[in-house]
Amino acid sequence: PTPESYMNVNVGSKWNYEVIDNAPPPSTSLYSLTSTNRDSTINGNQFHVYTNSTNGISEYYRISGTDYYTYRSLPAALGGTKVENLYLKTGVAVGTTWNQLYNVTYNSFPLAVTVTHKIEEKGISRTVNGTAYNNVIHIKTNITVAGISASELTTDIHYYYAPNYGMIENSSKININYFTIVSSSDVLTKLVSSSLL
Repeated sequence: PTPESYMNVNVGSKWNYEVIDNAPPPSTSLYSLTSTNRDSTINGNQFHVYTNSTNGISEYYRISGTDYYTYRSLPAALGGTKVENLYLKTGVAVGTTWNQLYNVTYNSFPLAVTVTHKIEEKGISRTVNGTAYNNVIHIKTNITVAGISASELTTDIHYYYAPNYGMIENSSKININYFTIVSSSDVLTKLVSSSLL
């Protein structure tokens, strides 16, 4: 059987997300993601282009077999460098992990950032904003930086992906306190509605 796709590239498909930023002062914002009729080649790989309603910026995603990639910025606390990230594997078992190493610079500090993803759950049901999604994959992400201790950098990041919809929910808590790098974030992003073609 053909594996279910966790990405929709149909032109005009649209996702509406709510972002709840719990860091003081708390705030809520909305944005939409729309699938365009364009692809873009980055580092020799072809990505499908989506438009983010926030300032009209582009987001880039691609599928290779059962591996899903995005080209996007690391969290601002880690320099915001743009990287290609293997964010989802659908053809592996629960418990599978994979690592990616990025060498970035933040405030003149060279940082070796390791992003580790783990398949926490597969085939689960998840209700987000009153909508039930099935066959959801739950990814837990951990970020470490060489030379920065676990007490100086803590992360608690979870993603939930549903077939055809892609990301339906993300909670991200990142705290870093290392020399001049001091940052704290606590953000929940959830899909509130969509019109998929």
